[in-house]
Amino acid sequence: MTQTTKKPSVLFVCSKNGGKSQLAAGLMNQLASGTVTVHSAGTKPGKSLNPQSVDSLAELGIDITGEHPKPVTDDVLNAVDVVIVLGNEAKVEAPQGKRLEVWDTDEPSERGIEGMERMRLVRDDIKARVRKLYAELTGS
Repeated sequence: MTQTTKKPSVLFVCSKNGGKSQLAAGLMNQLASGTVTVHSAGTKPGKSLNPQSVDSLAELGIDITGEHPKPVTDDVLNAVDVVIVLGNEAKVEAPQGKRLEVWDTDEPSERGIEGMERMRLVRDDIKARVRKLYAELTGS
């Protein structure tokens, strides 16, 4: 007898879906290796990815150059187990019964840190949170 378990799924949301939510999705995709279904979206999707977000993930061997900003849709909200909102700009209401978390991510620019140094700090903050979420979702 084989046991079938539903693969956990997560939606990462930020306002433009060009930076933080793409970072989180890229990091989770790498960590989960297909064991978690990953989506990312924005409440007000931008026109392109943040080049520094792309570069900061490339430093870890993660390629998201094929990604693009996408809007939050009811279909995706209803399909996922967990909705993660990154930062405090995006506002999302998760469907009843869905887990919703807001990650108040590090914002180094508030301390005068800019450029790639800023992006690496943001990436590393998100990476630690993604690791914790992955462990919760998969029990590993």
